[in-house]
Amino acid sequence: MEYKKRVPRPKQFEEEVINISRVTKVTKGGRNFRFSALVVVGDKKGLVGLGVGKANEVPDAIKKAVQVATKNVIRVALVDNRTIPHEAIGVQGASKVLLKPAFEGTGVKAGGPVRSVLEMAGIKDILSKSLGSSTKINMAHATLNALKSQRTVEQTAQLRGKTVEEII
Repeated sequence: MEYKKRVPRPKQFEEEVINISRVTKVTKGGRNFRFSALVVVGDKKGLVGLGVGKANEVPDAIKKAVQVATKNVIRVALVDNRTIPHEAIGVQGASKVLLKPAFEGTGVKAGGPVRSVLEMAGIKDILSKSLGSSTKINMAHATLNALKSQRTVEQTAQLRGKTVEEII
């Protein structure tokens, strides 16, 4: 029987670690420490995913988070491959993130986890505002929820059974 050497696949997505935190489980035997990692993956062309992983060591937690994130990849509707079609508010827990489309040359006006998610999605011009809680994991999920809610003119026209010209 002949065996073929396994060729590793080229990395499909870029990854960025947003947050690593030490979490504790208190048992009667004492405290158990583990690490939780929040990672965003994307191809900077409209695909983005978010994942959380926990393990006893940091590298293992990051690896798990990347696996979860690649399973949960979504496609983001982009206009001219640089901004979003319309304004949106994403909500996760007590965190709210407002996203607004921007003119060319504006750049990514966002901070922290929101910026990481938007850059991995391939958005180059956008305005954002964080409302409510600033918990990193919830802000990242709220940003992803806002991006999921985006509809292009073509999608809206199809939903309403009209032509693009009628909507514009």
